[in-house]
Amino acid sequence: MDPLENPFAPGAGSPPPELAGRDHIIDDARIALGRVIAGRSSQSQILLGLRGTGKTVLLNKIESLAEERNYLTAFVEAPEDRRLAELLYPQMRQVLRKLSNVEAARVAVNSALSGLRNFASVFKVSVGELEIGVEPTPGSADTGNLELDLTEMFELIGRAAKDAGRGWVLLVDEVQYLEEKDLAAVIVAVHRISQKNLPILVVAAGLPQIAGLSGNAKSYAERLFAFPPIGALERSAAIEAIRKPIVKQGVDIDGEALDEILAKTDGYPFFLQEWGYQAWNAATKSPITLRDMIRASIRALARLDEGFFKVRMDRLTPAEVEYVNAMAGLGHGPYRSLEVASSLGRELSALGPRRASIIGKGMIYSPGHGEVDFTVPLFDDFLRRRSSAI
Repeated sequence: MDPLENPFAPGAGSPPPELAGRDHIIDDARIALGRVIAGRSSQSQILLGLRGTGKTVLLNKIESLAEERNYLTAFVEAPEDRRLAELLYPQMRQVLRKLSNVEAARVAVNSALSGLRNFASVFKVSVGELEIGVEPTPGSADTGNLELDLTEMFELIGRAAKDAGRGWVLLVDEVQYLEEKDLAAVIVAVHRISQKNLPILVVAAGLPQIAGLSGNAKSYAERLFAFPPIGALERSAAIEAIRKPIVKQGVDIDGEALDEILAKTDGYPFFLQEWGYQAWNAATKSPITLRDMIRASIRALARLDEGFFKVRMDRLTPAEVEYVNAMAGLGHGPYRSLEVASSLGRELSALGPRRASIIGKGMIYSPGHGEVDFTVPLFDDFLRRRSSAI
């Protein structure tokens, strides 16, 4: 079949041709957006899930919903090596510049811009190689305490947005990379705007450990945020994600091929897209068959091993590679940390720093006390394939 007509789109954050099994997440976001713009309180959200579950796709969908409802939006990806103040400054500045076009909001916008200048100064925010406002001036958002100053900036922006009849949605991807003090500052700011019923929502996405990190940062986080889990698709939704795009192209797929793709992908959205893409290209005619899917699996695994999995493996030191290989050698997770240590012939306490470093890199997480597991689905299979090939 013609590869140009291939409906599938494997890639980081690429929208799938059929966003199946996520209606409840989208509906909750739609309700929250409607309530907040109307001056009613609603919880912000942090989407929790492993890699490849479609969290970024959902953030992009929520961003589109917000823009349809008269919100200004700002989308950021939290990196491992940048401060939150530096990350948010240009986004807040852009929002205020857009609000400045509304006459009714001019006074509030000017007040917020004054605060933003102080914010940039006190946190020594740089744009490119040019440092902005190294000397702070008396005024708002200039204490140097991020919790206080970010909260004040959110409040100032919220007032300006309210005067303009608009709202603001801040979307943060990879939120687990925020330092605890930065995450705490966001939580405090959300708490304040919730108390004031200002039209701001924060929608974030991160790995499963972020729920615990949020609670550690501020004990009331669970009351401010909803933490919907984003996991593998149930069988019916996974079939819909594969079959609908194919049928729309005038092609069909038989039941055995569908069973095979579900078995190989465990219903994870990213892998469904990869296998669907390869199956389309492997087939010469309709329907797509089990034989086509077997060829597709060979191509899909080769591409994942050389790209998606390898890129993540390359981030690890040799000692960290030893640790994750020991995990995979125990079979499928979650794994008891004590059993991993035993397989390496080491004391559990001696491996603590190594385990913490791998968690910090977003490769593993702790699903329960004394447990570890991979944040990337099917990564253990990749490690076993790699070990057997050496």
